[in-house]
Amino acid sequence: MIFIYHDFGGTHTTSMAAAYHLKKLPYNRRLHKDEVLNIKYFNKITKHDAGKLIFHGKDDKDNLVYTLGRRKNKYVSKSLEELATLLQKEFNLEEKVIISNTSPTVPIIMTIGGFLAKGIHMNSLGTPLLVFGAKQCCFQIKDLVLYTKKMSRSIDKGVVVLNNKQFK
Repeated sequence: MIFIYHDFGGTHTTSMAAAYHLKKLPYNRRLHKDEVLNIKYFNKITKHDAGKLIFHGKDDKDNLVYTLGRRKNKYVSKSLEELATLLQKEFNLEEKVIISNTSPTVPIIMTIGGFLAKGIHMNSLGTPLLVFGAKQCCFQIKDLVLYTKKMSRSIDKGVVVLNNKQFK
């Protein structure tokens, strides 16, 4: 299976989701500042990386885990769905593809922190807000990852798109 977590920038909640998916973060408690800052790719992806699939690793079942920053393009997940369906149909790709949106988990404080840190390069103000936001939404992201994994097992389709609006 291939898991793709996506949102606007592809660097905060998506990186957290990938880390939870790969069991690199604790599931049973709120994250600490150092844990947030040490998440691979957290606050390191730039707007120039938009549209790139970033590989995070293989999970304990040998599934591939990627993240994607889609920027303002709301059609990216639809394009991924269409491409995966085409590859399955025309080239006998047998891998199930799960496309999961992490945007609903983003708290406003993280949006502000991301704008300050990434948008106008004020890391000294933006990074603490990002860490605060990450600590605030970590349980939602963990739940989103668990839900994504559950849906990957229960939906019998080659490509599964999860908008995850219930996590708002």
